[in-house]
Amino acid sequence: MSAYQCSAMVMALVLWGGSTAVAEDLVVLATQPAETAPSGMMNRYLRTQAYAALLARVQGVEQLKTADQVAAYQQRLKTFFIAALGGLPERTALNARIVGTVPRDNFRVEKIIFESRPGVYVTGLLYLPNSQPPYPAVLVPCGHSKNGKLHTTYQQASMLLAANGIAAFCYDPIGQGERNQALNEQGKPIYGPTTEHTVLGVGCILLGENAATHCIWDGMRAIDYLCERPDIDPKRIGCTGQSGGGTLTSYLMALDERIVCAAPSGYLTGFARLLMTIGPQDAEQDIHGQLAAGMDHGDYVLMRAPRPTLLLASTQDFFDIGGTWHIYREANRIYTRLGLPEHVAIVEADGPHNLSKPLREAMVRWMRRWMLNVDQPVVEPEFRLLSEEEGRCTPEGQVLLMEGAKSIFDLNVQKGRQLADARAQNESRGREALLQRVRELNRIRRFSKLPASEMQSAGSVERQGYRIDRLVIRPEKDIDLPALVFRPEKHTGDVYLHVSGEGKSAHAGEGGPLEKLVLAGHLVLAVDLRGTGETQAHEATRDFVRQFGTGWKDFFAAYLLGRSFVGMRTEDIYACVQAARRLGRADAPIHLVAVGEAVVPAVHAAALEPELFKSTDFQQPPLSWMEVIQNPHTPGQLMNAVHGALAVYDWPMLKP
Repeated sequence: MSAYQCSAMVMALVLWGGSTAVAEDLVVLATQPAETAPSGMMNRYLRTQAYAALLARVQGVEQLKTADQVAAYQQRLKTFFIAALGGLPERTALNARIVGTVPRDNFRVEKIIFESRPGVYVTGLLYLPNSQPPYPAVLVPCGHSKNGKLHTTYQQASMLLAANGIAAFCYDPIGQGERNQALNEQGKPIYGPTTEHTVLGVGCILLGENAATHCIWDGMRAIDYLCERPDIDPKRIGCTGQSGGGTLTSYLMALDERIVCAAPSGYLTGFARLLMTIGPQDAEQDIHGQLAAGMDHGDYVLMRAPRPTLLLASTQDFFDIGGTWHIYREANRIYTRLGLPEHVAIVEADGPHNLSKPLREAMVRWMRRWMLNVDQPVVEPEFRLLSEEEGRCTPEGQVLLMEGAKSIFDLNVQKGRQLADARAQNESRGREALLQRVRELNRIRRFSKLPASEMQSAGSVERQGYRIDRLVIRPEKDIDLPALVFRPEKHTGDVYLHVSGEGKSAHAGEGGPLEKLVLAGHLVLAVDLRGTGETQAHEATRDFVRQFGTGWKDFFAAYLLGRSFVGMRTEDIYACVQAARRLGRADAPIHLVAVGEAVVPAVHAAALEPELFKSTDFQQPPLSWMEVIQNPHTPGQLMNAVHGALAVYDWPMLKP
C-alpha cells in the first residue's frame, strides 16, 4: 500500500468512521499539509474576505485627519454597533439593595443586588474607600471565571483601587459567579462561562441580538447604579476588566460616554491577528457584520478618542500582543491628530493571559492620574481576600434560585413569541414578498445570476452494476465541493441530488440508499456542502464541538462578515444543480434529498427556486428556529442560525 493510500485511509476513517474499503474509495480531495488541508478550506476562504475588509478599514482610518472627521467616524460606528446588538432595552427600575457589608482595614465591601431588567438580577461587590466621599468609581466586569467577582485577580484589582481612594464595583456578568443562566436539578451550573455564553448566543442570533447585548446592558445599568449613589461622583467613572472582562470593558468604553477613563486588559488584538492565531471566540465576542462594516478591535479605542485609555497587555497572552501594539500605534496616531497623544498608552507585562500584579498596579496608577489628579507609582500589598461566604450576595448562591428571577433564556423565549406577529404579517403579505426578504437576509443570489460552476474529475470507482465518479464542483474561487456521481449502466430515470450534514459518504455504502437509487436507473449526485464531509473543520475544543459542531469558529468568522452558512450552502446547492444538468440528460428532472444539517439550506434552495426541483425529500430535519429558542440546550443548532431570522420568518414556513 502506498503512503498516499495509507493517509487517505486514515483521513477517511476520521471523517466517516465507515468501512475502510468504502471510505478510502470515496475520498475526493487529496490529503494535503495542514495549511492547505480540505478541513481548513472555510477558514482560509473566510480569512481572505476578512483581510480584504480589514485592509479597507485601515485605509479609511488613515484618512481621518480632523476632529470633525473623527467624530463622524465615531458616530457611524456607534450607530452600527447598537443596531448590530439589536438595540438596547429601555431603562427600568433598578430596585437595588445592599444585602451585606464586609469590613476591611482600608476599605469596606458592600454586597449589592440590582435588576438590569425586571427579574434579571445582577450581583456585585462595591469596594468603598475609607476616605471622604464622593469617590470616583471604576466598573470591573469579570472575565470568563466560574467564580466571577470572587476570582483572586478581580478581588485584588478592586481592593487595590479602593485602597487608593477609588471605589470599585466588580459584578458578575451572565454565566459567571452567581449569575449562571442554566442550572441543573441540584441548582448547579450546567455549563462553563464560554459555553453558556454561546448556547445563549444561538438564540440571541436568531432574534437579531447578541449575547453581548445583555452583557453590555448589565454594565450600563451597573453604571446607572453607581451614578445614583450620593457617595459616587458620576463625572468620574472608569472601567477595567481582563479577558472576557476586557471584552466588556472595550464595548462599554466605546458606547457609554460616562466612562471617562478605561483600561481594557487581555483582549484587544485585532481580528487580523485573532483569525491568524486562535480564531473567533465565544458568542459575545463576535458582533454580526462588524468586519463588513469596517469595525475592528481598534475601533473600541477610536470610538472614545480622545478620552484616556490604557491598553494592558501580557507577553505570553493567547490574544496576540503584536496585535495589541498595532492597535496602540493606530490609536496614538489618531489621538495625536486630536492634540492629546498622552491620553492613550500601553503597558506590557511579562507573563501569560492574566491580570497580573504589574498590570493591576499600572491600571490603578492610570485611574488615579485621570480621576484623582495624582500620578505616583502604586505598589500592591498583600490583601486578605473575601471567602465565598463573605462575597456571596444571594441566599443560595445563584440568582435564578431567587423568587421571580428570569434568565436570558427566558427573555429569548419571550421575545421570540413577541416576534410571532411580525412573522405572521410577513407571511400574510404573500409568498413572493416573504421570499424576497428571505433572499436579502441570507444574501442568496438568484439561480440565473450565479456564475457557472467549474467541475474537475478526480477518478472513478467501479461497483457491480454502476460506476462512481469522483468529482470536484467549484462554485466560486477557493471553494471545492467534493462530490460523487453514481452512474447507472443505463440512465433511464431522473437525477437525484443528495446532500447530508454528515457528508456525502455517510449514505454511499453498498446496499445503502444511494445504491438503491442508482440500481433503479437514476443518476445520483452526492455532494459535501461547504463545511461538511471532507471540508468539515477539525476543532479540538471538546465542549464546544459537542454542543456546536466542529465548524463553530468558521460560523463566527462568517458571522463577523455578515454572512450565514445557510445562505452560502443554499448557493452551493444551486451550483450542484448546474453540475447535475451537465452530468446527465439536460432535461432530466432533479429530485432534491437533504438529511440533517443540510435540510435548512435545502429548504431555502427549493423555496426560492422551486422550478429547479421535481420533488424534495427532507430527512431528519433539525429543530425549527422557534424550537431552538424554546429548547436552547439541544446540540447542533449553531451552523443553521441566521441573524435576525425570527423577526422575518421561521425556516419551516418556507416548506411547500
